[in-house]
Amino acid sequence: MNTVRRSSLHSPRGPRRLPARGGEGVPWPLALLGALVAAHAAARALRPRDGLIPSDAVAVDAYFAADDIARARRYGRPQLALQSAASLLQAAVLAAGAARAARLPDASRSRRLAERQADAAAVGVGLSLAVGLAPLPLQMLARRRALAVGLATQSWGAWARDLLEGSALGLALNAAAAPVAVALMRRFPRGWWLPGAGVAVAGAGALTFLAPAVLDPLFNSFTPLPAGQTRSDVLELAARAGVSVGEVYEVDASRRTTAANAYVSGWGATRRVVLFDTLLRELTREETRLVVAHELAHVRHRDVPRGLAHLALSAPAGMYAVAQLTRRLDRSGARSASAATLPALVLALGIVSAAVGAIARGLSRAVERRADAFSLTLADAPEPFISFERRIVAQNLADPDPPRWLVALLGTHPPTIERIGIARAYARGVRAES
Repeated sequence: MNTVRRSSLHSPRGPRRLPARGGEGVPWPLALLGALVAAHAAARALRPRDGLIPSDAVAVDAYFAADDIARARRYGRPQLALQSAASLLQAAVLAAGAARAARLPDASRSRRLAERQADAAAVGVGLSLAVGLAPLPLQMLARRRALAVGLATQSWGAWARDLLEGSALGLALNAAAAPVAVALMRRFPRGWWLPGAGVAVAGAGALTFLAPAVLDPLFNSFTPLPAGQTRSDVLELAARAGVSVGEVYEVDASRRTTAANAYVSGWGATRRVVLFDTLLRELTREETRLVVAHELAHVRHRDVPRGLAHLALSAPAGMYAVAQLTRRLDRSGARSASAATLPALVLALGIVSAAVGAIARGLSRAVERRADAFSLTLADAPEPFISFERRIVAQNLADPDPPRWLVALLGTHPPTIERIGIARAYARGVRAES
C-alpha cells in the first residue's frame, strides 16, 4: 500500500507531492483480473448457442502444399513480429511520457478551466503524434515486405497521403477526447471510471454508426453494386435469409492491396455489406454467393450490435481496471487530474484493452463459426466453400493452420483448416444445431 510521503525542503526537485488522487481501491492486478472475468462472463452470455456445425478434423496437407504453407509463414510471422515490436515501442513512448510528467510542476489547481482544457488537448495531440511516429520505421519495413510479395499495390506517395489523412483524423479525435477525459477525472476523482465507461460505449456506438457513411469514404470509394447477376444473387439470398440488407457496396480495395475480403459495418440506417473489388474479380459465382451468405448471417444475427453489447457489459470493470492502473503508472503526483495524467491513462487503456481484447476475439471466432454454418446452409455449396477458403489463403498469403496460442490471442476468425472442417462436416450430412 502506498503511504503519504513527507515533504523535504532539501529535495533538489522541491517539496514532494501527494500520491495520485482518489482512494486506494482494489490493487490494479486484482482490478485487471476482475475486468477479465467480466469480459469472459459477457462473452459467455453473448456466445452463439445454436446454428453451429462442429468441425471435422482434417489434415492441413490434404488441402495446402507444404511449400505454400512455408511461404505464408515466412511472410506472416515476421510481419507479426514487426507489429508486436511497434506496439511495444508505442507503450515505451507512453511510459516515457508518464515518467517525464513526474518532472513537471503541478499546475492543475492554479490554471483556469479553459487553460486546463487547452493543455489537455495539446497533450492529446502530442501523444497522438509521438505514438504514431515512433513505430513508423517498423511500419515502413512491414509495408516493404508486403510490396515484395505482391500484397500491397499502393505507391509510397499514395500510402503517405493515406497516413497523413489518418493521422489528421486521429489528432482531431484525440484533441477532443483528452479534455473530456481530464474533466471527468477532475469532476469525479474517485469514480470517474463509471461515467468513463459510458463515454467509451457511447463513443464506440457513434463511431460504428457514423464510420460507414462519414469516415470510410475518406479513404476509399464505395459504389452500390450495379444491376446484374451478383446483385440479383444478393437480393435473392437476403430474401431467403429473411433480412433487410440495406445497401451492398463494392469498395476499391485494389488501390491498396491484392487481398480479398468482405465485411458488414454500421448499424441501423448505416448498415451495409461491403465486398472488395478484388474478391468480385477473382471468385466464381458460387464462391461469391457463399461470401454474401456469410455476411448476411452477421446481419440476421445482429453481430455488430452484439459486439457493442459485449463492450457495454465489460466496460465498467474494464474502466475500473484502467483507473487503478492509471494510479499506479501516473508519476506526476498531481493532487488533481491534469494533462500530465494523460500518458499514464493512455498506457493503462492500452494494457487493459489488449488483455480484454483477447476475450472479445474469442467471441468473434464463435460468431464467425455460426456465420460459416449459416452460409453453408443458405447456399448449400460445401465444395465451393472449400475452394474459396483455399483461394483466399493463397491470395492473402495467410497461414491456414496457425498455432493454437496465436489463434487464442489474436484470431478474430477460426483457422482456415477448421473452417474447411465445418464444410466437410456439412458435406457428409451434419446440419446446424438448433
